[in-house]
Amino acid sequence: MRRSLVYAAGLFLLATGVSFSIAAGFGVSPVSSLAVAVTITTGITVGVTTVLANVLFIVIQMALGKTVTPAGFGMQFLAAFVFGVFIDSTLWVLETVYIPETLFSRSLFLGISLLLIAAGLFSYISAKFPLMPYDAMTQAVSARFFWPFARAKVTSDGINVACAGTLCLAVTQTFGSIGIGTLIAAASVGRLIGLFSRLFQQPLQQWLSAGETIHPNRVP
Repeated sequence: MRRSLVYAAGLFLLATGVSFSIAAGFGVSPVSSLAVAVTITTGITVGVTTVLANVLFIVIQMALGKTVTPAGFGMQFLAAFVFGVFIDSTLWVLETVYIPETLFSRSLFLGISLLLIAAGLFSYISAKFPLMPYDAMTQAVSARFFWPFARAKVTSDGINVACAGTLCLAVTQTFGSIGIGTLIAAASVGRLIGLFSRLFQQPLQQWLSAGETIHPNRVP
C-alpha cells in the first residue's frame, strides 16, 4: 500500500512539474518535449499526446528486442494514462488560477518545475514499481547496445528533443517545446535527483519497508 502511494505521488509530482514547465514557457524537459510538440502542432491536450507518445515508447522497446508481455504493456499503459490525466488536470488548475507573464514569475515557475520533476522521478522510481515507458525504453536502449544507462539516457533525450524540434520547425517555424528551459532541465534534474536521494532515500526506504513488515501475531 505504501509503495502504491509513493508511486502515485511520484507520478502526480512529475505531472505537476511538467505543467509548471509548460506554463513557464521556457521549453519543457527532454522527456516531455515530443508530447508537447505534438500538442503545439495539433491542438490535442498534453495529457492525450503524453499517452500516445508513451505508447510509441512501448513499441520502440519491443522493436529493440525487449519482451513486453500483455501484462507488462497494460501496466506501462496504465501508468502513462494516469500520468496523462494528472498533466491535463494540473495544467488546467494552473491556467485557471494564475498564468505567469513577467520574467520573474516565469523563472519562478521554471524553478518550481525542476524541483517537482526531480522529486516526482525520485519518488516513483523509489517505489520500485514498473517504470514509465520512456524510462523502460531507455533501459532497453542500454541493454540492446550494451551502453551504460547514462549514455542511453543522453541518447534517448537527444533523439526525443531532435524529433520535437523538427516537428515544431516544420509546422510552426519555431522550436516550440524546445528552449533554454529544456537545456536547464537536462543539466539539473539528474543532480536534483541525486540530492533527494542523499537526503531522503534511506528514511523513505525504511518507511516503505516498515509497511511491508508482517506483524508477529498476524497469520501470513
